[in-house]
Amino acid sequence: MNKYESVIIVKPTVDDEHLKELEKTFTDIINKAGKFEKVDEMGKRKLAYEIKKNTEGIYVVFYFEAEPTLIEELERNYRINDNVIKFIDVRVEE
Repeated sequence: MNKYESVIIVKPTVDDEHLKELEKTFTDIINKAGKFEKVDEMGKRKLAYEIKKNTEGIYVVFYFEAEPTLIEELERNYRINDNVIKFIDVRVEE
């Protein structure tokens, strides 16, 4: 299994309750085929450029271990979720 960091930018209009639901949804997906380590909420930040008519976004980072096939499923779920405006998955070298 490889170590990964997954950074998502969530719409700034999402409240804390819905943000926790999003985190739970994605951690459940990670736990099905990998090993979730932690989540880091970095808070609302100004974006370098406008994304889908948003100038701010809430940054959330997931740290986990998984097989490469999980990344495909995770990214598919990011794409179909309307609250996620941008994401990136990075394999971490040990």
